Amino acid sequence: MINWRRPTIFALLHLSGSKIPKYLKEIRKIEKFSEKEIKQYQQRKLKKILLYSWRNVPFYKKTLTEARVVVNGHVNLDNFSKIPFLTKDIIRKEGKNLYSREKRKGVYENTSGGSTGEPVRFLQDKEYDEWNNATKLYFFNDIFGKKIGEPEINLWGSERDIYKNSIGLKERAINYLYNRSFLNAFELDEEKLNNCVDTINKKKPTSMWVYVESIEVLAKFIQKKDFEIHSPKFIITTAGTLYPQARRLIEKIFNCFVYDQYGSREVGPIAIECNEKSGLHEFFWMNYIEVINGKILITTYNNFSMPLVRYDIGDIGKEEKNYSCSCGLNNLKLKEITGREISHFKKRGGGIIHGQYFIHQFYHKDWIKKFQIIQQNFDDIVFNVVLTGKRNEEDIAEIDERIRLIMGRQCNIKWNIVKEIKPTKSGKYLYTVCRIL
Repeated sequence: MINWRRPTIFALLHLSGSKIPKYLKEIRKIEKFSEKEIKQYQQRKLKKILLYSWRNVPFYKKTLTEARVVVNGHVNLDNFSKIPFLTKDIIRKEGKNLYSREKRKGVYENTSGGSTGEPVRFLQDKEYDEWNNATKLYFFNDIFGKKIGEPEINLWGSERDIYKNSIGLKERAINYLYNRSFLNAFELDEEKLNNCVDTINKKKPTSMWVYVESIEVLAKFIQKKDFEIHSPKFIITTAGTLYPQARRLIEKIFNCFVYDQYGSREVGPIAIECNEKSGLHEFFWMNYIEVINGKILITTYNNFSMPLVRYDIGDIGKEEKNYSCSCGLNNLKLKEITGREISHFKKRGGGIIHGQYFIHQFYHKDWIKKFQIIQQNFDDIVFNVVLTGKRNEEDIAEIDERIRLIMGRQCNIKWNIVKEIKPTKSGKYLYTVCRIL
């Protein structure tokens, strides 16, 4: 069958003035750079974003000057390590001082995924978004061999399905062109798991991009029911830790390779596994990555509306210092990321709710500094919350309503205002905890 979607997509991208094709071409040009070439490329992008930040962002004018990273309009990368870490607390405190004074195209607001229990608002722009999309096209198409326009299914968080709100015409058109379907990863009861199986068998996707814990639940369901399931070319997992036992199960049930991908809402795609599965290759054209005493620090190259320099993303990991890989890519690899933990919540009768559904309720709530959600039993949910200011009763009522919408009207919700929420001894922050065995 002729794939008419790919030429149509690229024609529309060119007509709209999108730079996604240009960025994709650049990625393909640099993907197999040598170690020396990668370092030179990173230095150029670092100097560009640092100089821009010094000139246009009040917070960095002060910070980069004090660290002597920028002196008289010249960047000195030898002092880069002197730049203090950018934390979520600093972002909250500085606010608009972290915004560029220059008006950028297509600026929009996003929020962190809350992997440390502290969601924070960010500004992003068209250039960042187009680099983001070009990178996703690259790893689907170039690394794993899915042609643009071939069917794909995302087992993803879909609040609009739960709230029964329709998506816009533009988004529906984009999904149709890309041959992309969505399955709701938030709520997985038996009826919805059956629907997932039916949709996968009907759509016959070439690829699937999934919440790791949700695809594990689906795989266990298929195994238990002894269902036949379409085998995609590959599955990419994200939004959680892909443990070896989960990988083995998913690969067995779907009869395809599973690859781990690491990214975040605030900085986009960070790294992905190759066929060797010996670590996650860093996307060195998207971000500059450091691992300092286990902390993963990110400097964004492409988001000029709100640059993030040495941003403490809240995850813990290890970096492989060997550039070479038998797959042919020479970019550095993250050996492991151990700081992301999500628990599914359970409903009486067997339904399962992805922890991300609960986390999403705390997005854009500026009065909440930090949170942890605990399911004590089927009908009791506890929110431990650290405040930045006065609690917002309207927000609380809205969150309670949305929790009961999915957990049932009988659900008891308790709000505990606390001074601190501590990580585990291993340094992991469990921002959702299910105590039902």
